[in-house]
Amino acid sequence: MMEGYRSGFVSIVGSPNVGKSTLLNRMVGQKVSIVSERAQTTRNRVMGVLTRPGFQIVFLDTPGVTTPKNRLGEYMLKVAYDALDEVEAILFLVDASRGVGPRDELLIERLKTAKPPVIAAVNKIDLVSLGDADEAEEKLRAAEAFADVLRVSAVEGRGLDALEKKLFSFLEEGPQYFPDDMVTDQPERVLAAELIRERALKLLKEEVPHGIGVGIDKMARREGMELMDVWATIYCEREGHKGILIGKGGSMLKRIGTEARHEIELMLGERVNLQLWVKVREDWRNSVSAMREFGYEP
Repeated sequence: MMEGYRSGFVSIVGSPNVGKSTLLNRMVGQKVSIVSERAQTTRNRVMGVLTRPGFQIVFLDTPGVTTPKNRLGEYMLKVAYDALDEVEAILFLVDASRGVGPRDELLIERLKTAKPPVIAAVNKIDLVSLGDADEAEEKLRAAEAFADVLRVSAVEGRGLDALEKKLFSFLEEGPQYFPDDMVTDQPERVLAAELIRERALKLLKEEVPHGIGVGIDKMARREGMELMDVWATIYCEREGHKGILIGKGGSMLKRIGTEARHEIELMLGERVNLQLWVKVREDWRNSVSAMREFGYEP
């Protein structure tokens, strides 16, 4: 261990759609967690690593805290709460454009019993007036649950230097857990599946996305070429959703595939041949075996 080196883990928590994944990606300088306007986009704990000279912060992005409606929802809530333990600090995010709502207040009560120090960040200040940001900050400070309250815009990067400095103050002397060039612990197969799901979430109608799961059937580099072949299946819960996913003449599936392929190529740094299929798997969000197949461990 390098003398004087500091390191630690920070859990990012909050209600759905407050910008946790956007913040994580901005902090580590690379997309490691998918982003969409849909609630429950993040389903698993996603690790992102920020390495600077003399210190390393390991972020744990968690699913948005909401009332579970199925086994997958119960699993996501457990992931979020489990991430509050055994970390050096907790970062609680609030959406300035929505203010501090009832769901946030319930989570604040839970955070009051957390052992690590909790920092609150009012995110999306780029979308609101100064008065709205003031109101959200005042409400958070009045809760008397936080070591500090900051204002940030994860999209624009505003306030993140101050946030990094504040989180650094909670790090303890310790080892560098991960190499300088490592930004996440997620395997390429998991990242590829998530990038496909992200594209589907952004392109599909409201009734379909929550019931989508993506499985990577095979991922192999073509011999003698800088080309990765990826075979993947998008699973939905109803026969009617399959038609929406495929689209007229296969148009929607082709669009999802084209956009996802581009994202996977950026991640891998090489050309990708992506082949997509769609299958129905009824009520998979209540199936332990299906959840495990898609990378969720209930």
